[in-house]
Amino acid sequence: MRRPLIGMTAYATNVRYNSNEVLAGMLPMSYVKAVHATGGRAVLITPDEPDVDVLDTLDGIVFSGGGDIDPRYWGEELHPAADVDEPRDTAELMLMKAALERDLPLLGVCRGMQVMAVAAGGSLHQHLPDVIGHDRHRAAPGTDPLAADSSAFGRHDVEVRPGSRAAALLGERLTVNSFHHQGVNDPGTFTASGWCPDDRVIEILEDPDRTFALGVQWHPERTGDLRVFAALAEAASRRSEAARQALAA
Repeated sequence: MRRPLIGMTAYATNVRYNSNEVLAGMLPMSYVKAVHATGGRAVLITPDEPDVDVLDTLDGIVFSGGGDIDPRYWGEELHPAADVDEPRDTAELMLMKAALERDLPLLGVCRGMQVMAVAAGGSLHQHLPDVIGHDRHRAAPGTDPLAADSSAFGRHDVEVRPGSRAAALLGERLTVNSFHHQGVNDPGTFTASGWCPDDRVIEILEDPDRTFALGVQWHPERTGDLRVFAALAEAASRRSEAARQALAA
């Protein structure tokens, strides 16, 4: 049986390849490896030439991490600390809304969870230190927040709402890594089901009425805990099999 095809939003950036500088579609391989390790087949979606037709062939989609989202989508002026990517915002908000309309299994990671909230009519805190008074949700440069020898900066617990789909998957408490300065303020039509217990920053979004729609504020692809990727792959596999059976009928 073929692996379910999992789209993964990527970004465009200038990179040096051999002696040339080129504009490349980029995504850390940790995302790709996480999808492959849990049974999916990763397909990169770059922000150029955006169109929802890419969803026609996918069984699931990951909205990956990255930069900030333009606050004009929820009616605010740009914060001095924000760094936005207009083409990526345009492409990903369009894809998110279309994926939700199709009930395509989806996972939002860090920025991806924030895209979920904004696409669902919600809003973000543009710079968390202004709201919570500290910057501990960003890891120290060059460290892995969950590595045994790293500093605790950027590492914290998450409390999960009992009875939620996230709790069924992850339990009611877990330790995560963290690297962000924006955060969800209003989750829109999504349900917040996990928080950092120290400052109540939202860490998990879900929609229990959809096949699979989950957002996490941390980066599971950089850890050994790939349960959210496995759950996405399982939901995508069920969708793929249902489509195959419908064609065979």
